[in-house]
Amino acid sequence: MNVELSLTDMLEQLSAPERIGAVRGIRRGLERESLRITPEGRLSQREHPNVLGAALTHPNITTDYAESLMEFITPVSDSMETMLAQLADIHRYSAQHLCDERLWPMSMPCFINDEETIRLAQYGTSNIGRMKNLYRQGLHHRYGSLMQVISGVHFNFSMPDSFWSEWQELRGVRCQCKRFISDGYMALIRNVYRYGWLIPYLFGASPAICSSFLQGRQTGLPFEKLGRGTLYLPYATSLRLSDLGYTNKAQSSLGINHDNLDSYLISVRRALRTRSEEFAALGVKVNGEYRQLNDNILQLENELYAPIRPKRTPRAGERTLSALEHRGIEYIELRTLDINPFTPLGVDIQQLRFLDLFLVWCLLKPSPLLLAEEIQRNRHNLTRVVLEGRRPGLQLMTEQGERSLQEWGEQLFDELNQVAQLLDRTYGRVQYQITLQAEREKLRDPDKTLSARLLGHLQRYDLDNGAFGRELAEKYRQQLRAEELTFWDGAYFADEAHASLVKQAELEATDHLSFDEFLAGYLAH
Repeated sequence: MNVELSLTDMLEQLSAPERIGAVRGIRRGLERESLRITPEGRLSQREHPNVLGAALTHPNITTDYAESLMEFITPVSDSMETMLAQLADIHRYSAQHLCDERLWPMSMPCFINDEETIRLAQYGTSNIGRMKNLYRQGLHHRYGSLMQVISGVHFNFSMPDSFWSEWQELRGVRCQCKRFISDGYMALIRNVYRYGWLIPYLFGASPAICSSFLQGRQTGLPFEKLGRGTLYLPYATSLRLSDLGYTNKAQSSLGINHDNLDSYLISVRRALRTRSEEFAALGVKVNGEYRQLNDNILQLENELYAPIRPKRTPRAGERTLSALEHRGIEYIELRTLDINPFTPLGVDIQQLRFLDLFLVWCLLKPSPLLLAEEIQRNRHNLTRVVLEGRRPGLQLMTEQGERSLQEWGEQLFDELNQVAQLLDRTYGRVQYQITLQAEREKLRDPDKTLSARLLGHLQRYDLDNGAFGRELAEKYRQQLRAEELTFWDGAYFADEAHASLVKQAELEATDHLSFDEFLAGYLAH
């Protein structure tokens, strides 16, 4: 038996005194990206600071695509306050050890005169370190480097075991718990594709770019100019999520399936095994030097630029897809959050509380399978919101026809309010309802959104995006360098840095395979 409950019925059941604690203990983690920049606002050309440890093996401080693109990672926590305290300490310690460098406080990159000055991240001479660097070389040859230095915040989210036990009982499901949990997370993912336009509307913060980002490329977007070199769209929310930003138009035809975990794995593996004529023309190994890992549509599963991903922490040497296949979905990674430029951490607690609400709602709300027509509608809606989400009277597409963003949003917020009441009863507070009301004000007044606040400031002072970014970067640098660590102490970071350098050295000393042999074996799995 598999009982399909409505959202209202599900919330009523979970609100019963014997079940109210089932949703307590939501687990979260954050990954915040940020470019290191010079005092003049240009991309740093320095190596990753040795005092911060080895980017390959440090648990909290690493790099992403570029050597200058830092990534700060918190441990998983069931306390939002603890998670933010940890993120703040990582920022403070890093800022205090970056000499005269700053952290760029926006999603779209700073002024970059020449794309070739973007240095790929270096991870040492071990086989795994060389593979990580080669993967980035492949991205450079395939898509260029500018797209890869866009920054965001990734929100990792999972429900406690107590919730899954109660939900399985309420649904009358008799199956392996691993499959039930994975099915639940895939349903959540489908609903994020349906309603995820809410996230860039509320939290998109990249309505403008530095004109150097285009590097002479043609775009059909009707940009307007501001200051000396800033381009913007009047109603845009998140250019980062547009075709101009951190997306891959070619991947829209991959047909990634979200019906269930098995279908998802099959469709991703198909892309990993399918040769691309375009990428084959680049060559894999030319004159004895690798240019990319392979010439398939995806070099690795990480190359799939999805707004949300199912995840499972892999074991040593294990591929991400293998971990998912063998042990099911552990958590989901939401990737549509722009850097919030109005906070030194790039994200604040009100945003995170809303994401809690939104993702719990997406999990509890019935989520039928996505059909081709609906997938196209969802893409259309996301594109409209990221390019013109604040346009008065903006219409989005539904199964019943067009509907205004504001009217549809009000309906969704009514449903989210039911979830806010459940979570507030669970935790004995009213914080989620307060958060929801504050975010609802942005729905009713688009000028309160992050994108409108940012663009309004630039327009008010006829200020370039880069000038405002430098101003904020300096302000946050001084603030972070002046603050004391609150969760960890300096010894923790010094110890982790030392341990990471030792671990990288051990990896380099114990490699017994040639890189060719290592790479062939890794990709074969």
